[in-house]
Amino acid sequence: MMQAAATAQKKMAKIQEELAQRTLEATSGGGRVTVTASGTGEILSLKIAPEVVSADDVEMLEDLILSAVRQAMADAKKLSEAEMGKLTAGLGMPGLPF
Repeated sequence: MMQAAATAQKKMAKIQEELAQRTLEATSGGGRVTVTASGTGEILSLKIAPEVVSADDVEMLEDLILSAVRQAMADAKKLSEAEMGKLTAGLGMPGLPF
């Protein structure tokens, strides 16, 4: 059983490494704000189209950024859960968040 746990731990580390190398892109405002995140949920970049930058409507820009960041984080979480779920499928390991 210890060997199986060690093998699972190695596989989990490999999956986490692979997730860190993958990128996801989320947009809001019809593509006017784009967020790129890693598969682990780390925000890698943020791009804002010049036409949405207005001193008169900062609140709209904030909303667009927040929406794109939330979507990128949700997408990363789904990807992580799907990849980790492959590892834990059928193992009956209660308490794991996958």
